[in-house]
Amino acid sequence: MKTKLTRQLESTLYQYCLEQGSYVVEEVSMPDKKGIVDTLSYQQLPDGQIEWRCYELKVTKADFHSKAKLSFIGHYNYFVLPQALYTEVADEIPEHIGVLIYRAFDKRAVALATEPLRAPGFLTVAKKAQHQALQVDETALTSHFVASLFREVDKAKRVKKGLQLYSDDQLYKELKKRGQAGYDIYDPDHNLYDRFVDELQHDAVTALQTELDARNAEYQALQLKYQALLAPNLEDRL
Repeated sequence: MKTKLTRQLESTLYQYCLEQGSYVVEEVSMPDKKGIVDTLSYQQLPDGQIEWRCYELKVTKADFHSKAKLSFIGHYNYFVLPQALYTEVADEIPEHIGVLIYRAFDKRAVALATEPLRAPGFLTVAKKAQHQALQVDETALTSHFVASLFREVDKAKRVKKGLQLYSDDQLYKELKKRGQAGYDIYDPDHNLYDRFVDELQHDAVTALQTELDARNAEYQALQLKYQALLAPNLEDRL
């Protein structure tokens, strides 16, 4: 599971890459079993060349020393670190690897902002990365990049459609499973199934009452109209 700080670094880096004019996606598996890079950016330069940048996000010293493979296969490669961690591990970072330092926005500044901030903090370059030749086949890397972009689009579409993606049978089974888990016969208000049934019944009664009120209003209007039509005839008889 990602920590809150990791998510803050990730969202800030995403915005940083967008501002640099790059396309960006997180958690991209590398060709040739080169691991999974935390963030990969793709940028087309004015001369038509493609520039690939790899970013590895670390928030603790233990995380920095993890045995997980570092996928620094891009033209430029960076660690993204909080300032305190960079101070601890600066001497361990290879010469050709760059460093971006994350700093959170001051809470008072956030409160005074006239527009919603796109990220929780900002990045500064503590150490520039040195250019290197791409370490994997570019065609294969592009395919992996596109596949990861599709994954994110698919996730976004699933979130937008929500429960529409699930069949009635799947929803029923999930509701039944949750209803049976820890059922409290002495306090039914805390049980998911009972709450669900109560809300359905309440909604049904409300819908019927609304329809009845509408029909009564329609009946009253017709009655008044009928009385208005009869009124002239009664005056003639009198």
